[in-house]
Amino acid sequence: MASATRKRGIIAEINVTPLVDIMLVLLIIFMLTANLIAKQAIEVELPRASQSTSLNPTTLAITLTRDGTLYLNGTPTTPAGLREAVSAAVSKDPKTQAIISGDKSVSHGRVVWVLDVVKSLGVASFAIQIDPTAMTAPGSP
Repeated sequence: MASATRKRGIIAEINVTPLVDIMLVLLIIFMLTANLIAKQAIEVELPRASQSTSLNPTTLAITLTRDGTLYLNGTPTTPAGLREAVSAAVSKDPKTQAIISGDKSVSHGRVVWVLDVVKSLGVASFAIQIDPTAMTAPGSP
């Protein structure tokens, strides 16, 4: 008996059969649950068209400079010109967006006035452009 155990020695091989069994069970469980998750979505077959376009909403860039100049899409304008351009853009595209950029020295009331004009003319989506690198409060050292 002693000679039979000496020939065998230490088992230095990995038995992969239990590992494969566990992986197959996990695979089956994953396949079943993935099927149930996919069934919760509403299945719709969308029609195809040879001519299609994606419509991006019109975006207006409004800028207030330090000296009080008002710019619309990079060109100087007046408050009346701003009102005309915004109402024309909204009449063409009801989903018109506005991005308002104001110098930090411009009064809060002036920026609120621009926001009020834009909102009163039908622009529902707007943003105020900021400098994300400036993390300190204005006027602090």
